[in-house]
Amino acid sequence: MTFKQSFALVTGIMCISFSLFANAAETTINRIAAIVNNNVITTAQLDTQVDTIKKQIREQNTLAPPEDILRKQVLEREIIKQVQLQLAKNTGIRVDDNELSATLMRIAEQNQLSLREFKTTLENDGYKFSTFREDIRGEMILARLRQREVNSRINISAQEVKNFISTQAAQGNIDDEYEIYHILISSPEAASAEEIAATKKKAEKVLALLDNGADFKQTAISYSNGQRALEGGSLGWRKAGQLPTLFSRIIGDIKVGEHSGLIRSSSGFHIIHLANKRSGKKHMITQTKARHILIRPNELTTEIDVINRIKDIRERIISGADFAELAKLNSEDPGSARLGGDLGWTTPGQMVPQFEAAMDSLKPGEISEPFQSQFGWHIVQVLERREIDDSKRYTENKARELIRQRKIAESTETWLRQLREEAFVEIKIAL
Repeated sequence: MTFKQSFALVTGIMCISFSLFANAAETTINRIAAIVNNNVITTAQLDTQVDTIKKQIREQNTLAPPEDILRKQVLEREIIKQVQLQLAKNTGIRVDDNELSATLMRIAEQNQLSLREFKTTLENDGYKFSTFREDIRGEMILARLRQREVNSRINISAQEVKNFISTQAAQGNIDDEYEIYHILISSPEAASAEEIAATKKKAEKVLALLDNGADFKQTAISYSNGQRALEGGSLGWRKAGQLPTLFSRIIGDIKVGEHSGLIRSSSGFHIIHLANKRSGKKHMITQTKARHILIRPNELTTEIDVINRIKDIRERIISGADFAELAKLNSEDPGSARLGGDLGWTTPGQMVPQFEAAMDSLKPGEISEPFQSQFGWHIVQVLERREIDDSKRYTENKARELIRQRKIAESTETWLRQLREEAFVEIKIAL
């Protein structure tokens, strides 16, 4: 779990007053580390974040870079985060206390703890719960901002899906996964030839360190400008389609344990390291052929009447009455009633959860007890089950999602770089 502070201690400061404020702050321990537009990041905030990152690096069993390099990396991350939070605030994105409390409860439950136990665990590990609470609020705000500014603008055409599947077929199974680490040596937006040359020279020095045996994760922490630099550059397990196109084209040529050469993009120069690989499998699913009868309550029929009626219909079927005929006469699902209640072959996830749970509990030929869904009261009979290879549909859906994730990653990187370059940032401490 990553913990990051996201609050600003000073707001609404006019640029003309920054130097006066900074001079006064010099006499205290908590000085200004950086000015970001009309907010500041303090040295206390920076120190807290550096300590947190050090703990995370130790937990990864990775050697931390020198203190000055680490502080520079952490400060840059906080600057980018601050710019995003300011944009979110200025455009009305909020997370209220009720939403935040519900999210904290879910996090505690995912860790199989009560909220009180979770709070105690955090504080025993050296994290203030009040700080963690505001960190989570900040992460929720950032997620909503990115959803609005990036994710919601992603479009994927049918031709893109077709082209992706065709390309992937030549490269390997769409479900093959790669554990990737990444270093980015970034260049400015619309960089000049001289700036690109300087960036390449720096990237070549980093590549030389790796070629001479430097640890990839430690090198990423020290030198990478990527979003995951402080996690050792880890991108986690990714399918090839989730990687930027320029990575997915070469990943199949890199052996496990090796790194690439320099990869040029509009963002700068990249190096990727393949830590591990695992293969996907054929996608088999169980389909169910079923039929049902639906009775809905209304203004003239109470729920008790509906339950009694559906129970009576079930008893008549058990006693030998024809299910299809009773469905045609009684079911209030117009789509299936004329077919004798027949739902055809259904795929997992196609039905609402209550219906699917009842259907999945039956053996072929069995009829369920009456149960309720959002549509009303049902009885369902399973007729047959079959195993099918759903790889084609699965592959198309997976391809669409992989393209979407790749586009989100690429667009987010570009968007963040633009935000950073457009922001007024002044570093007030020596790094």
